[in-house]
This record gives sequence, C-alpha cells and structure tokens, in this order.
Amino acid sequence: MEIFRSPDSSFKAVTDFPYPPHYIEFDGLRTHFIDDGPRDSPVALLLHGEPTWSYLYRKMIPPLVKAGFRCIAPDHIGFGKSDKVLQPDWYTAASHINRLAVFIEKLELSDITLFVQDWGGPIGLVNAVRNPERFSNLVILNTWLHHKEFEYSPGILAWREAATNRHWLGWTGYNLPCGAIVRKALARTPEDADLIETAYEAPFIGNQKSKTGALRFPWLIPCAQPKEGAAEEQQKTFELLKTWQKPVHFIFGANDPIFLPSWGRSWAQLIPRATFAEIEHAGHFLQEDAGGEIVTKFLNAFNSL
Repeated sequence: MEIFRSPDSSFKAVTDFPYPPHYIEFDGLRTHFIDDGPRDSPVALLLHGEPTWSYLYRKMIPPLVKAGFRCIAPDHIGFGKSDKVLQPDWYTAASHINRLAVFIEKLELSDITLFVQDWGGPIGLVNAVRNPERFSNLVILNTWLHHKEFEYSPGILAWREAATNRHWLGWTGYNLPCGAIVRKALARTPEDADLIETAYEAPFIGNQKSKTGALRFPWLIPCAQPKEGAAEEQQKTFELLKTWQKPVHFIFGANDPIFLPSWGRSWAQLIPRATFAEIEHAGHFLQEDAGGEIVTKFLNAFNSL
C-alpha cells in the first residue's frame, strides 16, 4: 500500500486553525483528529465530507466547547492531516465506515452527539445505528442516505459526471481543485476567501496523487456504484432511523444545490422526535457559511427537549 503523509510544513499558511494535532494509528494508517474540551464531557463528534477536512468545523468548535462538549473532529483517510492511500481501490464507503467504527472504539467514545455533513452522513449514521448505545444525539446537516426512493439532485448527478469525465473547473488528471470547489460553493462571501481556498488545498501539497481519496468520493455515489458505495447498508440505515427514539436535529443550508432543504425536511418527518431548521444564505458547506448559527440552532433544539 502506497501512502503519502502530508508534512507539517504544508499547513503553515493555514493560520486560523490553532488546534494541536492528535494521531491514532491502526491498520498501517495514521488518522489525524482534533480533540478539544474537557475529556469527561459529552462528545461532539464532527464528521466532514468531500473534499474537506476537520478545518471545516473550526467555527463550531469554540461555541460547542463553551456549551460543555468535548469536540472530536477526525480527518478521513485521504483527507486533511490523515494518511493518504494512493491506490483508488482502498477507498470504498465500507472502508471509511469501518475505519470510523474502530476510531470510536479505540478512543472509547460514548455519550456522542454526532454531527454529519455530505459523506460524513453515511459514514457516521451507519455507525450510529450499528452501535446506538454510544450515541445520544444526531445532528444531520446537508447530507443523505441512499435508498430506493431517493431522488438524486441534478447537482449530485453533475458531480458524479465530473468525477467520471474530470472536466469541471479545469480538472485534469489528479488536479481536483479542492480549495476552489469549496470557495465557489459558498453562499456568503467570506473576508478570508483566499485563506479558505489555501486551507483545502494544503493537505495535498507535494503529491497531486494524494487527491485519490477526494477523487473517489464522487465516484462512490451509490446510484452509480452500489457495491462500493454501500448502497444496501445505507438503505438499511435509512429504514432503521425511522425507529430511532433519541433526539435527531436536522439543520440544512437553504442554498445547497446538492442536498436540497426540501429533502431534509421530508427526511426529518420520517423520524420520531426529529426537529428541522433551515439556515438562509447558507450552502452545501454550511459550516463555512454559518458555523456559529448551526451551533445556536442545535443548542436551542437540544435545550428545549
């Protein structure tokens, strides 16, 4: 297995992410994670998707810690400061799902409030229904679970086509423009747009082939790759969540062309005790557009139970 490990120097320009790195190594691969807040506090487990990393949650960690949570934000293999496998076949939905399961077990995490977005949704929610005793709350941001009735949006289908043909935003070979993808998807214009773009490119400095994991996520979309995308496991998880008795909070960005808020609202109506909130002028990467607002809406729903 060929591995690229991003050097610390790649992240020198990322000046707005003050969290010391933590690492755990198993199965020959090193996973990076943020661990901030009192160790005896309930856990906020923050899962990113495509093509981001734990940096995505930097606006949410301080208010969550202030509210009494221990924030743990891992980078999936292939992203952020975690190891990057250079062979495409390693990257399946099951690989990420099982990797998270071991991560949770090795860190002995419990009383987890799970925050998921994009591919963090399937990866995290499958783990929640497999081991419900470890989870106390689910916070579902713009994401999905594959099931037979799910209508894939034109945005998702276009992303899958781009992954196949590599024709979007000047994308050629391994040169997936991760930073530009995030920047162009923001619904609000940030003052630090250049820094944001730099931060999402930083993990891949020095080896363009290290973007293999980012290239594989859109390829894994289960409507096109049911086996590699864990379509059956996602379908099972979708059905099991309909009987989930613990709190579930849906918070969707109103301007996401990938996972539409209308979908989030209809999904929330299928789950007992679920709440739904929408954030105006927030897109697919709503943690970037409205990190503080996400925490406020979650805490309002959490404290009202």
